[in-house]
Amino acid sequence: MRSNGKGRTVTVCEEVTTLTDYKGEVRQVFIAPKGRIKPAIIITNDFDLKLETLVRKYSRRWLVEKDISEQIHFFHLNRNSSGIVVKVDFDLVMTILAHNLYRIFAQDIDGYGHCEAKTLYTKFIDNAGEIDVSDNEIVVRLKKKRTLPLILEQYSEMELTQYQWLHNKILRVAASTTT
Repeated sequence: MRSNGKGRTVTVCEEVTTLTDYKGEVRQVFIAPKGRIKPAIIITNDFDLKLETLVRKYSRRWLVEKDISEQIHFFHLNRNSSGIVVKVDFDLVMTILAHNLYRIFAQDIDGYGHCEAKTLYTKFIDNAGEIDVSDNEIVVRLKKKRTLPLILEQYSEMELTQYQWLHNKILRVAASTTT
């Protein structure tokens, strides 16, 4: 299952073979998905699982590995800022928090629930703009961007919310009139 609830069609081929330096037979499963995703090979000695169950089991594992890979590459998880244990623990917590915030952000935007944090950052977060602070509101005017209407739609639901941590000011996001 994918994040948008739709299944993915894959071509699966299975064969039984032997390996050097291993006693007994193993099961090779070749998975060839459609599109740009590279084929995968599963080698196992578990002959009891049905083929569909085996593929689903490993696909969940690959999603976990994909999340870890994303955290390493985008959030630089393997480059903690300090050798001090407290600092490393803090970096890890902040990295996981940031990753989860990106996931929550992506869930609320139609068509972007499956995107990686890097894509979300490029399409939504990495933008310039102007900030005007007045007595009762903060207005953020973002530069025009292809995904700006989606951003404005998300923030329109929270337009009249006062934020205590902003001294009860209203945060408003709008499109910039300049380019």
